[in-house]
Amino acid sequence: MKVLVPVKRVVDYNVKVRVKSDGSGVDIANVKMSMNPFDEIAVEEAVRLREKGVVTEVIAVSCGDAKCQETLRTAMAIGADRGILVETTEELQPLAVAKLLKALIDKEQPQLIILGKQAIDDDANQTGQMLAALADLPQGTFASKVEVSGDKVQVTREVDGGLETVSLSLPAVITTDLRLNEPRYVTLPNIMKAKKKTLDVFKPEDLGVDVKPRLKTLKVSEPPKRGAGIKVPDVATLVDKLKNEAKVI
Repeated sequence: MKVLVPVKRVVDYNVKVRVKSDGSGVDIANVKMSMNPFDEIAVEEAVRLREKGVVTEVIAVSCGDAKCQETLRTAMAIGADRGILVETTEELQPLAVAKLLKALIDKEQPQLIILGKQAIDDDANQTGQMLAALADLPQGTFASKVEVSGDKVQVTREVDGGLETVSLSLPAVITTDLRLNEPRYVTLPNIMKAKKKTLDVFKPEDLGVDVKPRLKTLKVSEPPKRGAGIKVPDVATLVDKLKNEAKVI
C-alpha cells in the first residue's frame, strides 16, 4: 500500500507573528519556518502504518518555493521514503493545492492520503475536503485514531458531540487531529539518511494545473490591544459594568 502525505512549510508555532507595515500580509523575513504541526502528525501516522507492515511506501509532498525542500527532508527524516516538490512562487490557496494533489494522486495512485486537518498559518481547514471532492474519494476528517484492515480503514473522528467512528473503503482521504499521535524526535542519523533519499521536483504546468489565486487579500491587521482589567468591589458593580460599559448583557 502506498500513502501520500502532503506537508506545508509554515511559520514555526513558537514564533510571534508580525504583520507587515503596509498591511499586505504576514512578515516572514528572517523568521524561523517549520513543518505544519498537523502535517507532522500525518507523517508520523503514515510511518507507523508502514512499521506495522500495513503500508509499503510513504511519499511526502509539498507545494511552494524551493525552500519547501527543507520541509520534505524533515518528513523523510521522520521516515517518509521519498519526496515530491511541486515548485512555484505563486501564492497557493487551498483549491490550488487540492488540484495539485489530485494530479499527483492520478500519477502515483496511492491507496491512502493522510494530511493535517489545517495549516496553522491560514487555518483554512479546506484542502483535505476539497481533495476528497475532486478525487471522488471517501474522507475521514479530524482523525484521532486510524486502523487499516484489508481494503477498509476505520477512522475515529473528533466531533462536537464526542467521537464518531466511520468505515471507509480504500483509497481514501484522512485529515489528522492533534490527539492522533505524538511525532517522534528526529535524530541526527535520520537527518543524514534523509539527504540521500529521492526528491522529485515538478512544476504546476507539468501536472496541467492552473494555480493562480482566486481570492484576494484586501488587508491583514493585528487584533486590537486589550485594555487592562479592573477590580470591582461587588457583584452589583460587576453586573452594572457588564451591562452599561461592556454591553455584553
